[in-house]
Amino acid sequence: MTHELKTARRIGPIIQFLRFGNLSEPPTGVIQCARRRERDMATLDSGTTCSSWNYSGHRLAAGSVDGTLSVYDSPVPSSYSSFTRSSKVRVSESSLVKIVWLPSEYGDAVACICEDGSLSIWEEVSEDTHALEWKLCKSLMSKSSQVLDVQFGVSRKSLKMVAAYSDGYLRVFELLNPLELKNWQLQAEFQNVIDSLSALGKPSTLSASVSWNPMRSGEQEPSFVLAFNSDSPHLNSSKIWEFDEAHNRWLAVAELASPEDKGDPVYAVSWAPNIGRPYEVVAVATHKGIGIWQVGLAPDLDGRLPVKKAASLSGHQGEVWEMEWDMSGMTLATTGSDGMVRLWQSNLNGEWHEQAMLEPVPS
Repeated sequence: MTHELKTARRIGPIIQFLRFGNLSEPPTGVIQCARRRERDMATLDSGTTCSSWNYSGHRLAAGSVDGTLSVYDSPVPSSYSSFTRSSKVRVSESSLVKIVWLPSEYGDAVACICEDGSLSIWEEVSEDTHALEWKLCKSLMSKSSQVLDVQFGVSRKSLKMVAAYSDGYLRVFELLNPLELKNWQLQAEFQNVIDSLSALGKPSTLSASVSWNPMRSGEQEPSFVLAFNSDSPHLNSSKIWEFDEAHNRWLAVAELASPEDKGDPVYAVSWAPNIGRPYEVVAVATHKGIGIWQVGLAPDLDGRLPVKKAASLSGHQGEVWEMEWDMSGMTLATTGSDGMVRLWQSNLNGEWHEQAMLEPVPS
């Protein structure tokens, strides 16, 4: 069986992606730091299937094919010293496929998606003066559908969790008590379609991608972009959903797809941080390449936000796996089935180009 390892690491203004694939044996992953010289930062177990850095980049969580969650720490994070495993816990009988850290203000906690479609939230706690250990806070399992992606967003009042399911529905959960990660309430449930007339039966979905607007002021409502890779054209296209507090509902305020591309399956979406721009920037990856979309901030009379496709990027030969912006929202890192990592930037004229191409080498 072939296993793949994906990792992402923020170092200065760039993001490093490492992904090992097409190996005849489960890989042992080596995370390396490129700061003037190359050296090993962490070695992950054979059978590692997914990984995720926390918001500060000081902790690494890794999932395994045997359903275990391992957490690695650095004794001196600021020095980029070697990471060692601090804990290991069995979270599922099936393989882990994705790990997402909760926002740091809610403690050290992660959400785990497993191959059986289940979603669970684990928190590192210390009980009765005992050593720190990871405890299960919440488990979500549906008999009719599987969780494909999950992301967290902080609103003015609470922490929200968006989970995308294989039936084409997204479910928004709200944390009732910030001190109790087990108390989640279902706030909304709807399909990724513009209007109710497009509501679908049960589509065949391969994947989904969710990305929250990372920088919302206290006066703005939370919003996120969602897309699917499925056999349903109405479901696939990337749509921006914004919460309407006055009516306590989520509204589709923009669709990021050209008329001829609306039915294309979407592999990944990523919302860029906004530092001073008069518009938002969202990256959308399909089999035709990566689209860079500009989203206006002022809605029209119908409540829709103006959108403009600013660039089309090509380079990955095949499917785009992941995309992530740097902290300034100026550099986009992408990785795909061609085994390459590409960094994209725009010049002063707004023209996008490939800034660098990296080829990770397994140790």
